[in-house]
Amino acid sequence: MSTSPLKIGIVGCAGRMGRMLVSEVLAAPGCTLSGGTEPVGPMVGTDIGLLVGPKPLGILVSADASALFAACDAVIDFTVPAATLHHAALAAKTGKILVVGTTGLDADIVATLQKYAASAPIVFAPNFSIGVNVLFSLTEKLAATLGPDYDIDILEMHHRHKLDAPSGTALGLGEAAARGRKVKLVNVWKKSRDGQVGARPSGEIGFATLRGGDVVGDHTVMFAADGERVELTHKASSRAVFAKGAVRAALWARSRGPSFYSMRDVLDL
Repeated sequence: MSTSPLKIGIVGCAGRMGRMLVSEVLAAPGCTLSGGTEPVGPMVGTDIGLLVGPKPLGILVSADASALFAACDAVIDFTVPAATLHHAALAAKTGKILVVGTTGLDADIVATLQKYAASAPIVFAPNFSIGVNVLFSLTEKLAATLGPDYDIDILEMHHRHKLDAPSGTALGLGEAAARGRKVKLVNVWKKSRDGQVGARPSGEIGFATLRGGDVVGDHTVMFAADGERVELTHKASSRAVFAKGAVRAALWARSRGPSFYSMRDVLDL
């Protein structure tokens, strides 16, 4: 395996998460920043170094994702679903590593990513925090251990600007609970409750969504039974935890061939 630094590019590099990813790539050992892209607009042509600090890097924001993939070993994508599909096609064409943290991907888009992964290493996760991925494993284990006598609800809160609900992480926790119970989440989920909804059916996995302020991401999985309640909670106070996990995933994927990976693979959970 090559010992030279892994050349990483960031699509959407001028956004809140993009800037955090740029900072993490610049700080992390074993990798180097090769470029970044934004849609055509005022940020194109800006020195990427000035997005995260006072010192220019001599690397300019580009609008050409094809050129970015050509110049990099790996690309990290925390953008929007339509852009992610385009970037996955470029990864498949070039054979480059793609790390996807975009949320709001439906089942059809995930299936398309899996097809592209036949030609490139693609790591996809609803959340790249190490702590959250441990929470996924704990949720699956607890759901299997406690059994159907415990009602499961997933509560999540994010900042007021978040576009999708429930969050990708909340849905990932629901999937983990469903795996533990050996059922399909789509058959048992309840994404909202309003009005005269009646008694709760056995086996339902519920979701509750809060939006407000600048909350980075709070998630709680509640297992409630007669006489007791068990809660698993993770609270993120900085997007840096997502960036650290994404860069770790890119470095891990360097020694892997084309396939569709998750953070379970990266962390060997």
